[in-house]
Amino acid sequence: MTNPYRELPSIDRLLNDQRVAGLTERFGHDAVVELARAVLDEQRATIESTGAAPLDGAVELLLSRGSALADSLVHVINATGVVIHTNLGRAPLSRSAIDAMQRVNVGYSALEFDQKSGERGSRQDHISGILCRVTGAEAAMVVNNNAAALLLALAALCDEREVVIGRGQLVEIGGGFRIPDVMRQSGAKLVEVGTTNRTYVDDYETALNDQSAALLRVHSSNFAVVGFTAEASIEELSDLATARGATN
Repeated sequence: MTNPYRELPSIDRLLNDQRVAGLTERFGHDAVVELARAVLDEQRATIESTGAAPLDGAVELLLSRGSALADSLVHVINATGVVIHTNLGRAPLSRSAIDAMQRVNVGYSALEFDQKSGERGSRQDHISGILCRVTGAEAAMVVNNNAAALLLALAALCDEREVVIGRGQLVEIGGGFRIPDVMRQSGAKLVEVGTTNRTYVDDYETALNDQSAALLRVHSSNFAVVGFTAEASIEELSDLATARGATN
């Protein structure tokens, strides 16, 4: 009786098959070797469970699994009606932005090098001045998500002090970041005001005291509370903060 295990090809035999050469050329030797090992392991498991050689040959199975090595990040059509869509790569980059990235990334750049002093610089220097001019802020830096921005802002300005937020804005945002958790990690003290569906500017004002460091308003980007609702506007909160000396 023929031993079905002996019918399985070696890794070298698989890689030397002309049909597999295209995979190796496209994805590299190491990646195809790893996939070939997985295919052979799968066929050994089939033999162990059935006692017979697999119906599909190792080469055919390897070729069919080759798609697993292909890039999973591909172009799609955004037919959702949402222009800035998190799951679809957010907003496409402009041609000028792509050209600028390409120009600076084809070689080395002064990413963290101060050309005037000849010493190490900060990558934030390239964008902070632009952001300050656009927003009127005193200083600025860039992080890669809103949760990180909120954590840094609260840690810098509100550590061990109170931050007032409406109960309806204690949300969980993309990536599993929960506003109460982010606030606690920053060192800020959470002060909830209002109710889940209705919060007024008076609720914020009543909560303010000598320990208050900020009024926080969170944008509910991926859900809506409808019906019997009310919330303080940005303008109302800004006016309240200014009236209580936030600009001093």
